[in-house]
Amino acid sequence: MRFYLISDNIDTQKGMRLAGIEGVVVHSPDEVLREIDSCLNNKEVGIILITEVLAAMIPERIGDIRLNMPMPLIVVVPDRHGTTREADSITRYVRDAIGVKI
Repeated sequence: MRFYLISDNIDTQKGMRLAGIEGVVVHSPDEVLREIDSCLNNKEVGIILITEVLAAMIPERIGDIRLNMPMPLIVVVPDRHGTTREADSITRYVRDAIGVKI
């Protein structure tokens, strides 16, 4: 199994390429969906890395894959500009999930 990156900028792609992860740069929702489908048809791809900007374009499709398919794993990663999530997003997620403030 291998990783595959779907990115919205060349800098993220180059950085991942230095780590040995192949990928593409796309900009439209149609291109993202085409690359996702290509990865789903390639049994060698075990983990899809996708930047936050692109994941925000197709949240329903990503949610569907996460819920209904055992493989591949989809991981949403920040790009070179950093994350768009709030600073305490993980803490808030845990608090909402278990009802305990940490």
